[in-house]
Amino acid sequence: MNLKADNISFSYNKKREILKDISLSLNSNEIIGLMGDSGSGKSTLCKIMAGYITNYAGEVTMDNQKIPDKDYYPVQLIFQHPEKTMNPKWKMEKVLNESWNPPQDLKDTFGLKETWLTRWPNELSGGELQRFSILRALNPKTKFIIADEISTMLDAVTQVQIWEALIKHCKANNIGILAVSHDKELLDVICDDILFFNEINNL
Repeated sequence: MNLKADNISFSYNKKREILKDISLSLNSNEIIGLMGDSGSGKSTLCKIMAGYITNYAGEVTMDNQKIPDKDYYPVQLIFQHPEKTMNPKWKMEKVLNESWNPPQDLKDTFGLKETWLTRWPNELSGGELQRFSILRALNPKTKFIIADEISTMLDAVTQVQIWEALIKHCKANNIGILAVSHDKELLDVICDDILFFNEINNL
């Protein structure tokens, strides 16, 4: 399976174009890294590829077909700040089950403790919330993961745990990963190839 962004251009207003003619491709058996400066437009590209932004020029396809936006979007974006993606009025069990109810062994793999399920989002740390975010994104219908700086705010031990668990699951289930990070050392370790944003953005 292949996820492709073709000639993507986008601007928030007429005076400032953020993306211009960006193209990239990712296969479901690959982990591709994407590096770039803060504010360069990487997160905007991620949102376009994951279906959050739709008023762009160009095309995002999966196996050369337009991605259906009904039911469940098979390209899942995991954000840097998980607390911003969760309903603060929901307990964590409802937050997780909004997507699906992962099996216990997968919860164990990501170190998700049963006691966390009855807590509110503001009662958990960033690392604990990020484990929920990743599990939500691993719905069986997911074909590609876009990981946008998902471990930047975490300590080194938690970073390793989360990335090892995510990569193991995605490789076993043929899910491709686009890993966006400032950390070249991390990308060198986990990725099959690394793209540099300023080289593919034709501004």
